[in-house]
Amino acid sequence: MFKESKLLNEKYYHVKHKSGLNIYIFPKDLTTSYAVFGTRYGSIDNKFRFNNETDYTVVPDGIAHFLEHKMFENEDGEDTFAKFARTGASANAYTSFNMTVYLFSCTDRFYDSLEILLDYVTHPYFTPQTVEKEQGIISQEIRMGEDNPGRSLLYGTLQAMYEKHNVRIEIAGTVESISEITADVLYKCYNTFYNFSNMALCVSGNVTLDEVVAVADKILPEQPEIKIESVYDKEDAKVFNNYFTKKMQVSKPLFSIGIKDVQIIRDTKERMKKSAGMAILNSILYGKSSPFFNELYEEGLISGPLDCWNEHNKAFSFTMFSGESNDPDEIFKRFKKYIYVMQNAGIHGADFNRCKRVLYANTVKSFDSTDDIANNFLNFIFEDGDIFDFVDIVSQIDYNYIMDLLLEMYKEDYYSLATIYPIEVTAE
Repeated sequence: MFKESKLLNEKYYHVKHKSGLNIYIFPKDLTTSYAVFGTRYGSIDNKFRFNNETDYTVVPDGIAHFLEHKMFENEDGEDTFAKFARTGASANAYTSFNMTVYLFSCTDRFYDSLEILLDYVTHPYFTPQTVEKEQGIISQEIRMGEDNPGRSLLYGTLQAMYEKHNVRIEIAGTVESISEITADVLYKCYNTFYNFSNMALCVSGNVTLDEVVAVADKILPEQPEIKIESVYDKEDAKVFNNYFTKKMQVSKPLFSIGIKDVQIIRDTKERMKKSAGMAILNSILYGKSSPFFNELYEEGLISGPLDCWNEHNKAFSFTMFSGESNDPDEIFKRFKKYIYVMQNAGIHGADFNRCKRVLYANTVKSFDSTDDIANNFLNFIFEDGDIFDFVDIVSQIDYNYIMDLLLEMYKEDYYSLATIYPIEVTAE
C-alpha cells in the first residue's frame, strides 16, 4: 500500500509481509537512516491470555523490561552491540508502559544493520544461568533508580493517582518481583507478545521498499496470527490519594501535579483528537506564555519552566506537570484556583490559536528527522492510527473542543500532588 500526504509532501509504503509482520517504509533523503522494530508489550501487560484460552497468565512485574535486556544475548555468545559496531550502526532499545522497541541508526550499511536487528529480536536465548546473572544486573539498576528523585516523583504521582492500574508499577519492577522471573516465564512472554501479528517494523531514510522487503524475506519466518487479550484493572474516576511525599537528597523541593482521566476513547481518530487536544490544553495552561507560569515565576514560587506530559492511549490517560518550588502546597492551591478561574472565564482565543499553531508546526517539523518519523510512526501504528491523519486532526480542533476538555478533565477529585523534599540535616 502507498499513502501520500499532499499537504505535507510526504509519503510512505505499507507492506503486510508474508511472515505476518506489518512493515512501514518512509523514504527520506537524509544522511541518517533509522529503524524501529517494536512489539505491543510493555510493563502494564502482566496479565494476559490468548483469545482461545480460558485462564489468564499472570507474570512478575518488570518482566517486559527484563526480556528487553535479555534479547541482546545470543546463543553463540557474541554481543549484539559488537555486531552493530561492525556495520557502524548505533543501536539501543527501550521498554515503556505499553511497548518494547529495538532500534538503530546509521549513515551507511543500513541493510546489513537491518539484518542484525531482525535476526536478534527473532532469536531469543535464555538459560537459568543467564537469567540469574541478569537478575543481579537489573537489581542494581533498580536500586540506583530508587535514588533518582525524578523517577521517584514520577511514580509517586502515578501511585497517588492510580489504586489498581498497572501504570502505577515501575517499568523495571522491584528486586523482589524480578527474582521470580525464570527462563520458562520469559519464553512464555516472548512467544506471546513477540508474534509478528503483534509487532511492526518502521524504517525511515535513504531506503527502498524492495530492499527492505528482501531483508525481511531473508530473515523472518512465517508465523500464524494470534490474538492477545491483556487485562488492566478498572479504576474509579477519583484519584487513589490526593498526596504523596518523600524525602530524598535534593537541594530544593520537587513537585508534580497529576490529573487523572479514566475516560478512554475507543474510536481511534477521536482518541487521537483528544490526545492532540490535551497537548494544546497543556500548552495553554502551563506553557511559558501562560498566566499561571508567569505569576508563579515572577513571585519566585518556581525556579524554571514546568515540565508537562499528557498521555491518552488505549490503556490509560493522564496529564502531569512538574517543577521545583520551595512551597509545593502553595503551588497546588494556586493550581486549583487557576483552573476554577479558567473554567469560568474561558480560555483566551489568541492563546488557543497560538498553541494550536505550535503543535501543528512541531508535528510538521518532526518529518525532518528520520528518528522522529520512525518513532512517531510506531506510536501511531500501535494505537491503530496514522501519522498523516494526526496532522489533519490537529488542524480541525476548535476552541469549543478545548473548553470542553478543560471542563470535563479538571475536577478536584481528579488531582494528586506528589512532592520530594530535602532530607533534613541535623547539626552534630
